[in-house]
Amino acid sequence: MSYWLCRLTGLIPVVMAVWQPSTGTAQSVTHSAEADSLPVRTLQSIDIRASRAVMIRSLPTVQGTFLMAGKRSALIPVAHLDVNVVEKNARQMLGRVPGLFVYDMDGTGNQINVATRGLDPHRSWENNIRQNGVLTNSDMYAYPASHYSPPGESLEQIEWVSGSASLQYGAQFGGMLNYVTKQADTTRRFGFETIGSLGSFGLRSSYNAVGGRIGKLTYYGYAYWRHSDGYRASSRSDAQAQLMRLSYQLTPGLTITAEAGRSAYVYQIPGPLTDSMFRADPRQATRSRNYFNPDIWVPSVRVDWQLDNRTRLQWTTSAVLGQRNSVQLDAFATVPDAVDPATGQYKPRQVDVDQFNSYTSEVRLLRQLSVAGITSTVVLGGQFMHNDLHRQQLGKGTTGSAYDLTLTAPFGRDLWYRTRNGALFAEAQVRLGSRLTISPGIRMEQGLTRMRGTISYYDPGDLPTDIAHRFALPGFSAQYQLTRQLRLYGGWTRAYRPVIFKDIIPASVYERVDKNLQDALGHTAELGLEGYWSNVHLNLTLFDLLYRNRLGSLVQVGVDGASYILRTNIGDSRSQGIEALAEAVLWQSRRLTLSMFSASAFIDARYVNAVISAGTDNRDLTGNRVESAPRWTSRNGLTIRYGKASLTAQYSYVGPTFSDALNSPEPSANGARGPVPGYSLLDLNASWRIRPWLTWRGSLNNLLDQAYFTKRPTFYPGPGIWPSDGRSGVITLSIRL
Repeated sequence: MSYWLCRLTGLIPVVMAVWQPSTGTAQSVTHSAEADSLPVRTLQSIDIRASRAVMIRSLPTVQGTFLMAGKRSALIPVAHLDVNVVEKNARQMLGRVPGLFVYDMDGTGNQINVATRGLDPHRSWENNIRQNGVLTNSDMYAYPASHYSPPGESLEQIEWVSGSASLQYGAQFGGMLNYVTKQADTTRRFGFETIGSLGSFGLRSSYNAVGGRIGKLTYYGYAYWRHSDGYRASSRSDAQAQLMRLSYQLTPGLTITAEAGRSAYVYQIPGPLTDSMFRADPRQATRSRNYFNPDIWVPSVRVDWQLDNRTRLQWTTSAVLGQRNSVQLDAFATVPDAVDPATGQYKPRQVDVDQFNSYTSEVRLLRQLSVAGITSTVVLGGQFMHNDLHRQQLGKGTTGSAYDLTLTAPFGRDLWYRTRNGALFAEAQVRLGSRLTISPGIRMEQGLTRMRGTISYYDPGDLPTDIAHRFALPGFSAQYQLTRQLRLYGGWTRAYRPVIFKDIIPASVYERVDKNLQDALGHTAELGLEGYWSNVHLNLTLFDLLYRNRLGSLVQVGVDGASYILRTNIGDSRSQGIEALAEAVLWQSRRLTLSMFSASAFIDARYVNAVISAGTDNRDLTGNRVESAPRWTSRNGLTIRYGKASLTAQYSYVGPTFSDALNSPEPSANGARGPVPGYSLLDLNASWRIRPWLTWRGSLNNLLDQAYFTKRPTFYPGPGIWPSDGRSGVITLSIRL
């Protein structure tokens, strides 16, 4: 777009110099011979049209009150790409993030499960997840999964920052994902948008939004629902979401914004498969009575105060409130869920309920300074978290088939996991001359997590566990502008991840928890080269991620000579590799543009000095590959834009992985362990802006109907194979008034 604006700007004086009125078309108007001796003429209009390619950009060096110089980042304009937002297809929406591993837990669009650099993709819980800058991880210290899931139709763009952002975001190794929703049109008092979609497997959805500005008040809100019968049998899904945002401008520099978002869905879980079941029919189900239901609210209030042209203060207070519920027969795929001939009924199901009460308050002060001719930007801030997770598990549910949390016997586990944590941080972005920028900083974390409650099969005296969090997280990044188009960047940041609830709950009477558990601690480092030219964008990054104190289990022998399983720190892992992104315009004319992108990565993620239990023994893991960490991933796209229509073809390749730390070469009979084969997928997406207010979109996903799966989970939603969706299609019509 900037290219054509420059061409137009340069064209105007030329037109003014050479223009001569055409006979019979231009008119001369004389206002007053005495007052104005210059004739006024009406020029003929000039119509300049061009199609343009959409490329991602790195975030600016100052993004709000966050400093980004020297870090790998991406601003992904989701609303302007040919991608399937209706089902939140992560391999398309985030396809230009190299090395992104996508866990396709289900294809209904309920959740985005992603990770980079060899980390665990389960509900994206190795990342700091935000919506409009507000934290949405359910509980950063107990269950950091992001159960809150906004509809894809609501998104304007996604901001991604690599793991080198630990200094700014706290407890995570994977970096930050910020889902930025659409904003109100402030030039209008009232605006309206509706998006309707129909698709394969009974998919239908409706997104409706209103927004505008009245005086000093800006408002925006949406209501959304979606239904899908699912690719597999017994995989029905019903989702809904709402959001309301009010922003009031008290003064030209002071704005207060209140926002409340909700997402909820009920997903019928079709159950895991064995390898033979998957080969016979990947659409079959082993369960018809299993359900999952998160219902999450994220309210927030933000004060944004531009004190002067060099000082900005942001204070955000937010919460994550709600429940994660499940009712299911939790067993291997080889265990049938059948009616007992003796009773004429199904087995009672297990009921689990998590209640989230997570509160965060964060203040950030940005100040621009100039000392001795050196300009710098400094950010100081603090963050306080008060989280209380109430986890109730192993409840005896009904023998029915509908979604029902009714108990027929008390919960076997009734636990509280309470955390109070405070952090202070400081970071400076110093410009040394016109080319070099350095960014040193530090974050100080201190807090305590206390687990209390009861487990029916566990000695009450062994249960209470306290985990202290005390860390200094230093970091340093820098970038050097080699030319106007090319920058060299890099950095090193210490990072940590707290011991979470799952890690310390003994699964049976034969397990115990180490009272000296340590939070995972390590670092992430990167060195990259990025260049922007008129029609080309390149970004190449080398990275190193050290992950110490991984959690697992070891076989131990008690004083009585009996063996038991100890849940403890088992060792370290290290991920090293290279990430590459290339985007280019291959051909451009007045109405036609041909562009491409390629996002590829090589990752070598292995265990270092680690040991884990295997049956009755402990085995050395050193040199084994980390689970769900493919060595090669590559996503490549080709886009043809003609006028107001476009078509994008995307080819994705993900290499094979292992499902367990032991790197089991052969699948187990129940499908819970074994290799995960590599796979290749082809997707097609198209859009056509029929009118300024009317747009049509279409998607064909997995065009070649590849049968594949991405992971064999060891816990929820059940150990075994979870097939990803086969070929499907979606059509969408949006109206914006």
